[in-house]
Amino acid sequence: MHSLYPKIKPNQSQYLSIGEHNIYIEESGNPDGIPVLYLHGGPGGGSSSDHRRYFNPEKYRIIIFDQRGCGKSTPHASTSNNTTWDLVDDIEEIREYFSITKWLIAGGSWGTTLALAYGIKHSDRVTGFILRGIFLGTEEETHWLYGKDGAGAIYPDHYLDFIAPIKHQHFSDPVKTFHKLLTSDNEIARIAAAKAWTLWETRISALQIDKAELSSPEETHGAIAMACLENHYFINQCFFEPDFIIKNIAKIAHIPGFIIHGRYDMVCQLKQAHILAQHWPNAQLQIIPKSGHSGFEVAIIDAICQASDKMAAFIESK
Repeated sequence: MHSLYPKIKPNQSQYLSIGEHNIYIEESGNPDGIPVLYLHGGPGGGSSSDHRRYFNPEKYRIIIFDQRGCGKSTPHASTSNNTTWDLVDDIEEIREYFSITKWLIAGGSWGTTLALAYGIKHSDRVTGFILRGIFLGTEEETHWLYGKDGAGAIYPDHYLDFIAPIKHQHFSDPVKTFHKLLTSDNEIARIAAAKAWTLWETRISALQIDKAELSSPEETHGAIAMACLENHYFINQCFFEPDFIIKNIAKIAHIPGFIIHGRYDMVCQLKQAHILAQHWPNAQLQIIPKSGHSGFEVAIIDAICQASDKMAAFIESK
């Protein structure tokens, strides 16, 4: 099994000011290597130093950034001027900042949604895709993730903890009900809702959860960004028209891609990855057995790193 590449430090890190947002970006690996951009999940999850480690640092020029409102970017948890298309524009700003002509786009979960949206708008800037845990930004997927008859039916015990902050309210649509709490002036209620929202997703993200992972998302700072931004995006249907990605997939159909998805992913259903692969002739779907949603399960790491090695060989051969 391919493990993560060794830990490395960024060659440079800085903030890019765009309007009222200050976007944290960093570059690592080989400055003359194949440019790759990794897009983190959420929305609002923030980047990880381990995201650099999916790519061979001798071959790749690795760029990651914290999307608006999360991680080291400021203002923290801000939903102002924070839409999918704002993030797509940020990606273009970052590409131009680093004087990159074309790059490989990689991402996980929400990062796949953003990668596909970027590719649809700027297909001439993309050499390929590596996508893990497909989310197409549809209402059906949101209902699955937060509904009692979706993932809630698989994890009914954890679901009770999830809806605890809204248990005395009508929760046929938890996203809308949580929105009231997450935008409330009641700071105690807001924090409790954010923790419950984030803990729910963490608990169902992998087949085996490390206890350390359960405590980390409950830290108030990270939980508020994750919950507020996810809720903001999902209540607005990810700022997409219905079935936007599939309806526009022809714009990237000529670009090679690896689609990696855990068989038992309870956050993002496998069927979305299967639908995407059926509409994308140049993409290869890899269904990873005994794996869930997390990008750091052993078999998922292996698949991503293998894909990045194969993509490097393909790009170098052109």
